[in-house]
Amino acid sequence: MVKKAVIPVAGFGTRLLPITKAQPKEMLPVVNKPIVQYVVEDLVDVGIKDILFITGKGKQAIENHFDVNYELECKLEKSGKLDLLKIIKEIDNLGNIFYVRQKEQKGLGDAVLYGEEFVGDEYFIAMVGDTIYSKNIVKDLIKVHKKYGCSVIALERVPMEDVHKYGVIDGEEVEEGIYKINNMVEKPNIEEAPSNLIITGAYLLSPKIFEKIKETPVGRGGEVQITDAMNLLLKEEDILGVEISCKRYDIGDVFGWLKANVEIGVEKFPEFREFLKNFVEKLE
Repeated sequence: MVKKAVIPVAGFGTRLLPITKAQPKEMLPVVNKPIVQYVVEDLVDVGIKDILFITGKGKQAIENHFDVNYELECKLEKSGKLDLLKIIKEIDNLGNIFYVRQKEQKGLGDAVLYGEEFVGDEYFIAMVGDTIYSKNIVKDLIKVHKKYGCSVIALERVPMEDVHKYGVIDGEEVEEGIYKINNMVEKPNIEEAPSNLIITGAYLLSPKIFEKIKETPVGRGGEVQITDAMNLLLKEEDILGVEISCKRYDIGDVFGWLKANVEIGVEKFPEFREFLKNFVEKLE
């Protein structure tokens, strides 16, 4: 039912400077592969093969990563490094990937709008390119969409002192872990926050969102906010939120990046766990 995805990756990554001066933050490694590859793999895992990246200046490394590198593959084959060649070829086959450049950074809502012609009149997935999860939450979004037939977004419950960093929802629970959303507020103060359920950056959206983005005035931070556009959509269609039951890694700063490397490394690679344990014990 859901066949296409849009991944905005045009941001400067200023909280990770100077790492991101010439390197896209979405291409920073988490253990053994770049952040954005985790995002793409989750999409492909649920059968979404047509993926559009909304890029910006300095993001060519993303295009190069998902492109075929014939010289490298030939070198690996000639040197007998067939295990590495297999890994590289798997990246080559991660779906049909397209690119369009956001001409000016005007917010997530504006970035998603660049996917209008690509998406057409279908429901689609939108995923930010700097957030990964310990399980494939796209499956949860699609499951809820199949049951209710409307837009669905991923939510996470956070401490109240953190709500000012995110979009926050006001809603009512319709079944365990699923909320009918009444309103959304972008980065509210604690006193103004309607709940501590935040929008995590994973969306399954109605194609009508494009019409609503066009009607959305510039909002917080001088940008077109996707939360404002979804509030307009709420006047005509339901939007549900599903509370995630896994870890989320928001790799917007150095601390988040380091944490993701350690926790995912420990989870996926037993040898990494032992190495890290011994390494930390030797630290003064």
